[in-house]
Parts: sequence; C-alpha cells; structure tokens
Amino acid sequence: MGRGTKGDPVIDQVHLALDVGQSSTKWRLSGPGVGAQGTADGVDTARPLPAQWAAIVHDVLDRRPDVDVCAIAIGSSGLGRETAHDLLPLIADTGARRVVLAHDSVSSYLGALGDQEGCVIAAGTGTICLAVGAQHIARVDGWGHLLGDAGSAYWIGRTGMEAALRGHDGRRQMTALTGALAETYPDLELTYLDLQSAPDRVARIAAFASTVTRMADLDRVAGNIADKAAAHLSESVQAGIRRAHLHGPTPPKVAALGGVFACERILRRFTEYLSLQWPAFALTEPLAQGLDGAEALLDLTPGHPLFAQLSIAER
Repeated sequence: MGRGTKGDPVIDQVHLALDVGQSSTKWRLSGPGVGAQGTADGVDTARPLPAQWAAIVHDVLDRRPDVDVCAIAIGSSGLGRETAHDLLPLIADTGARRVVLAHDSVSSYLGALGDQEGCVIAAGTGTICLAVGAQHIARVDGWGHLLGDAGSAYWIGRTGMEAALRGHDGRRQMTALTGALAETYPDLELTYLDLQSAPDRVARIAAFASTVTRMADLDRVAGNIADKAAAHLSESVQAGIRRAHLHGPTPPKVAALGGVFACERILRRFTEYLSLQWPAFALTEPLAQGLDGAEALLDLTPGHPLFAQLSIAER
C-alpha cells in the first residue's frame, strides 16, 4: 500500500539513496517521474545507528508522501556491526522491500571510480582509504579520532591546538597558532576543560583545521602540520595499493575526496609524495559523488569485489 492520502496517486518503483555523514546526510529519490534530492541531519556515531538511519528515512519520505519507495541504499559513516536487518523493521511503514547498506568508504569509492581498479581516500573530519583490485580490497585507517584518522581535519585541528598550547607554555617553537587559538578560547589555560566538557568536541577540534591550513604558508609550525597531514594521507594510499595488489610500475588511479584536500598545500604535497613512488603519477578526477555511489550499491552484483562488503535485507 502506498503512503499517499486516500485518493492521491502513488508513485512506486522509487529508490531512495542516502549518503550519511557525521555532519549531514545527502539524499536522493529517483524513479519514474521522480527526481528529488536534498540534505538531512547527520548521525552521531557514538549512538546506535539504525534508529538514526530510520529517522532520516522517515524525515525524507515525509516530504514526499506521494511516493512508495521500493528500495533504499545507504552508505554510512561509522558503520560497524550494524546490518540492513537492523534497519528494515524500523522502516516497515514505508513499504520499502529492500535495504542495501555499506560503509561510506564503499559508496565513496563507487562514486569516485565506479568499476575501475584503484584507490579512493576521503579526508574530512575523519579519514578513510579504500583500494580495490581485481580480486583484493584493502581498507586503511578510518579508526576514529581516538585511534586513527591520520591526516584528517580532526588530526590537523588537534595537532594545531597542541602546538598552540606548547607555544603558550614556551615549549618548542613559537607559533602564530597560539594567537589564533586565543581568538576562540581567550583563556587558553581553560581550553582543555572547555573541550573536554563539550559534546561536540570532535567537530570543534576539527574546525580548527581550517585555521591551521589557512596559516600553513605563513607560519612554519602550521606548514609543518599540513605537510605531515599530507604524508599521513599518502602513506594510507600506498598501504592500500600494496594490500590490494595494485602496486607496479604503472601509476594507479587515485581519487582524493573531502574538505582537507581543499587546502592547496596539502593536495600538492600529497601528490608530490605519491610521485616519489610513481614519477608519472597524477590524481584521477572523481567521476561523481558519494551520493551517486550510494545509488550504485543497488546495482552491485556478486561478481564485484565490493559485493561482499554489502549488507542486504529483503522482505
């Protein structure tokens, strides 16, 4: 039964794709006569995800009560042990008969490189890298802000704040980052207490990355942090390529996604580090976006190297 009110026509055979991040979610409805997209809330990866996905699905579909969604594809940040079977009962009222769920590294890869072999690294608040060969795949990092995400905005922001406080103490090099941090936290000696008690501390620390990268060409300490971030990111790519058995004399296809690469210095250094391994290396322009990759989850077949990474529930 459709979701429209009595007497209203209902459009069926519609697919809903979600590209779920920690700050926001991008969504798209597609099908005969339907072409709508927009944004919704992101997810808090510290809380159970299925209920949050269900809330996003309901939020989107409440905007279009005239459609009857038959399949939902989700590429989500923070995916761990959760499965599509955890979500399907929570959205029974939508009429969806199939849910395909994957980590957002998979949907990002499909959006950027499609069916091509290669490597995709995404560096935003966190960092994750996925390499795909003919038979092998390798996921690198994505271990969260406590244990990993090297080169991410969080890593850059935290390293920059640490350098700023070292400068305040008179340890190591003095840096303009100290004054920049004081613009947000006037009493620097209370900064750590303010952040420890803030529920959004990860986002607040990651936000300082924009200050570090903006000052990278003006301040030696900030520049060193940006260069180290680029080195971490290139290291993840090289590890992924090696583990996916893509290593060879021919430069692999590598796409770089996420806000960290908006920093020209980081992007340049990242490319230079990879050029040390492959002198003819050049970045591959992404084919599309993560939302397009989420849609592509519905079309993956068992013969695709990434099919085993999907969680599928049907009724």
